[in-house]
Amino acid sequence: MKNKVLDALIGMAVGDALGVPVEFLSRELLRKSPVVEMVGYGTHNQPAGTWSDDSSLAFCLAESLCEGYDINKIAKIFLRWYQEDHWTPHGRVFDIGVATSQALRRVRDGENPLVAGGVTEYDNGNGSLMRILPLAFYIQHKSIDERFKLISEVSSITHGHIRSILSCFIYIEYVLELLKGIDKMEAFKNMQKTVNAFFKEYQICSEEELHKFHRILENPIGDYNIYPIYEYPEHEIRSSGYVLHTLEASFWCFLKSMNYAEAVQKAVNLGEDTDTTGCVTGGLAGLYYGLESIPAHWIEALARKNDIFSLAEKLFKATQK
Repeated sequence: MKNKVLDALIGMAVGDALGVPVEFLSRELLRKSPVVEMVGYGTHNQPAGTWSDDSSLAFCLAESLCEGYDINKIAKIFLRWYQEDHWTPHGRVFDIGVATSQALRRVRDGENPLVAGGVTEYDNGNGSLMRILPLAFYIQHKSIDERFKLISEVSSITHGHIRSILSCFIYIEYVLELLKGIDKMEAFKNMQKTVNAFFKEYQICSEEELHKFHRILENPIGDYNIYPIYEYPEHEIRSSGYVLHTLEASFWCFLKSMNYAEAVQKAVNLGEDTDTTGCVTGGLAGLYYGLESIPAHWIEALARKNDIFSLAEKLFKATQK
């Protein structure tokens, strides 16, 4: 059986590493000098192949899930990364979001991980979405209400607002469709149906909150100006650190590309939060197109490549039981 965990984790890390050197650069600047290869230094002065906190925390989650699901252990391993540089590419944390650092300090001070994350509308950065992908492999055979519960818990360690939770849930539900091996467009439509039916049955948020996801969850209806996310022009796709922007941009890049390299290059060259858009898009593209689709020299350049391979093998075996 193919190790799809490896496809996803390497896909994430490569997309992340492509984006690290150009984080915060504008789309206009990148249009003049686009990222087409793995380069080093730039924004964070890190060597080529360096991934960010996005992949670090995803790897921490993956490592914890190898021994089953325990929210306290997940929080503790996140704290190890924050305080002891665990799962960093070069032995030092060089980037961390404000919401994540605040939440992990609360965990350090004894706060219950389930309520450590911020819950205001201003706490909706992409810090839980960027690391959620490994959870898909653990929950893929569980009921949808159990999936939502566990996704909500893992997000809430750092991001507890319903918008961040819904973003993680929608992303994971799409990942689960891709894991079935079906066409990515068909998988996207299946995700829409599943998620809309779940939201309708359980009424887990207000209509106003749910409407914020309309570009992802709604299909064209009559003469209304509603299009599938992949039909929006680039200038209507944002790539900031806001969780909804990252989710939309990642789906847009993945659905509008034909291979792994095109997907992550498109993501990174949107500018702004380049490492996270690259990471979240790269997870989808790696999973769908497979490890063999990722340029070999990009994989070779990855920091701690062998450690990532070992982690992916361990999680794959743990989730096959």
